[in-house]
Amino acid sequence: MVSLGCPKNTVDGEVMLGDLFANGFDIIDEHEDADAIIVNTCGFVEDAKNESVDAILAAAAMKAEQEQGGKKKKVIVTGCLAQRYAEELADEMPEVDVVMGFENYKDLPNTLGEQLGVETGAAADGAKRGRVRVGTASPPFRPEALRKRLTPQHYAYLRVAEGCDHKCTFCAIPGFRGKFRSKPWDPIIEEAKALADTGARELCLIAEDTNQWGMDLKASDGRGLAELLEALAVIDGVEWIRILYAYPSYFSDPLIDAIADIPQVAKYIDIPLQHITNLSLLRMNRPPRQHTEDLLYKLRDRIPGLALRTTFISGFPGETEEEHEDLMRFCREFKFERLGAFAYSEEDGTPAATYPDQVEQAVRDLRRDQLIAQQQQISEDFAASRVGREVDVIIDGYNPEFDAWTGRTSLEAPDIDPIVFVADPTGGQRALEMGQMRRCKIVGTSLFDLEANLVD
Repeated sequence: MVSLGCPKNTVDGEVMLGDLFANGFDIIDEHEDADAIIVNTCGFVEDAKNESVDAILAAAAMKAEQEQGGKKKKVIVTGCLAQRYAEELADEMPEVDVVMGFENYKDLPNTLGEQLGVETGAAADGAKRGRVRVGTASPPFRPEALRKRLTPQHYAYLRVAEGCDHKCTFCAIPGFRGKFRSKPWDPIIEEAKALADTGARELCLIAEDTNQWGMDLKASDGRGLAELLEALAVIDGVEWIRILYAYPSYFSDPLIDAIADIPQVAKYIDIPLQHITNLSLLRMNRPPRQHTEDLLYKLRDRIPGLALRTTFISGFPGETEEEHEDLMRFCREFKFERLGAFAYSEEDGTPAATYPDQVEQAVRDLRRDQLIAQQQQISEDFAASRVGREVDVIIDGYNPEFDAWTGRTSLEAPDIDPIVFVADPTGGQRALEMGQMRRCKIVGTSLFDLEANLVD
C-alpha cells in the first residue's frame, strides 16, 4: 500500500490492510514483489492531487513492465481522489483495475480476491461491481481496532469523528468526506484500549473538527470531548493524548479545563485558522477576527505551557497586500509555536474557485514564503527558550543520517513538527529503544530542533 495525505487517510489504510491480512493476504514492503498495489490517495489541494496521480502512474508503469515479463499485477486506487474523481480516474487511467470509494472499503478483500482469481471467503455485503466502486461520502463507521498499523507501534491516530458541515468557501472536503458525524463513545474507547494493548503510548485524536466531537450526540449521550479525554486518560498504557485539527469554535470551558488539568493531555492544540483579517475571513466564511483572537488568548491564559500549531492560506481571492501585511504583523506579535502556510489552491466545486479577484500564483507563492520565512525565526526563538529544561521525550527511532536517536516532547506532533536529538552525555551504554519514554535535559538547539541529554 502507498498511503498518502493526512492521518485520516492513514487510519483508512491501516483498517484496509487489517481487513486484507485477516482474509489471508500478506502485506509486503517491496512494490515490485506485490501481486497488487493499493494507492490510497489524497484529494485535498492541487499539490496533493498531483502527488497522488504521480503515485498511480508509478504503480501503473510497474504493472506494465511486469506484464511484459508475464506477471500480472493489479492496481487499486482508494482514498479521497478516488471518492472525488472516480469516473475521471477510470477514464484517463485504463491501467487502474478498480477505483474504490469509502463505502466499499469493507469489500476490499473480496474485490482483490476477485481481481487475482483467489477465494477469500469474505462476505460481499451487496458491494458494487465493475471498475468504479464508489458510493456515499458518508458511510457508517466501521470497527477500526484491528488494524495493520502504518505508524510505529508507540503512537497511533484515533479517529473520533468524520466529515464536515462547515461551508468554508475554499474547501471541497464536505463534498467527498461527507456530513459531520461523531463516532459513538463505546467504539472509541474500545479502539483506544486495543491500540494501547498493542503498544500505543500516544494517541493523536483526529477528525475534520476534533473539538466538535459529541455535539451531534448530545441529545442521546450528553458527553463531549472533555468527558472523552477523561475516559481516554485512564486507559492503561496511554501516556499522551494529542488534539489535532480543532476548529476555532466549540472550545467550551469544561474542554479548556480538561486540556489544562488532565496530565495525559498534551498541552498542544492544532487549530488551523486560515487567515486573521476580517475581510479575508468573511470571504472564506470563517469565524471573525475578534472571536479568534479572544479564543487564542484565552487558551494561552488558561492552559500553562500551551503550544499552538496553526496554518494559514496565502493569496486567497481578493487578499490585498495590506491584508497580507496585517496577517504577517499578527503572527509576529502572537508568535505561534508552530505555523504552516499554503498557497491558495482553486478547488473544483468550491465558491472561492469562481471568485473574480484571483491572486496571481507567483504572488500566492511569495506571500506563503514570506510567512514561513518570518516564522522560522519565531520557531528558532521558541526552541532556544526551552534550553535548560528537563522534559519527557518519546523515542521515535534511530536516524542513521545523523547517527543519533531522535524523539519528541509532548509539544511536538509526529511527522509535522521538529524533533529532539537524544544523546547519552556519560558516553555509557544506556540503551535506547523505539517507543521508550525517557527523561532528558535540553542542552542546545539545531535551528528548530532540540538537542537533549539523557537524565535517567
